[in-house]
Amino acid sequence: MTSSSARYGAVAMALHWVIAVAIIGLIVVGKYMHGLSDSHPDKFWLYQLHKSFGITVLALTVVRIVWRLINPVPPFPASMATWQRWGAYASHVLLYALMLALPLSGWLRVSTDVLGIPTLIFGLFELPALPFGANDDLSHQAHDAHEIMGNAMILLLIVHVAAALKHHFWDRDDVLKRILPFTRVG
Repeated sequence: MTSSSARYGAVAMALHWVIAVAIIGLIVVGKYMHGLSDSHPDKFWLYQLHKSFGITVLALTVVRIVWRLINPVPPFPASMATWQRWGAYASHVLLYALMLALPLSGWLRVSTDVLGIPTLIFGLFELPALPFGANDDLSHQAHDAHEIMGNAMILLLIVHVAAALKHHFWDRDDVLKRILPFTRVG
């Protein structure tokens, strides 16, 4: 369940992969729904689905951060260059920051929208609005920030995946295997 000196534990792996799949889905659906006309019949439910998964990612990220604080990550290979360690650390900090900031900016956007459309989490309950009231300027700023951070997330994910693949295929170390379930390290 917990991380060892060689690999991440089952909880960390599960959180990593569930959040990763959700983020990829959020990006795909976000880009698609953003291009739909306001009269498109699927637009409302796609936005509700996007908001539901965004809030889920926010909650899972908080759990993941707490889990990471009480279960330290396995150390990098001794052969890994210092600049790569710093790059990995910085990219992880940025990923966590975006996993928190993206859903919060989306929540702020819908909370301050003058239309006041409720956020229905998977159709089960309504997410309360953040206490800022309707504010068209703030809503547009939150929307712009959400879009910019979404594009930054795409770039950061490309770097993250490329680095993992580089470690696996070029360096032939266990950096990628440490987070893959059902693999052996060492």
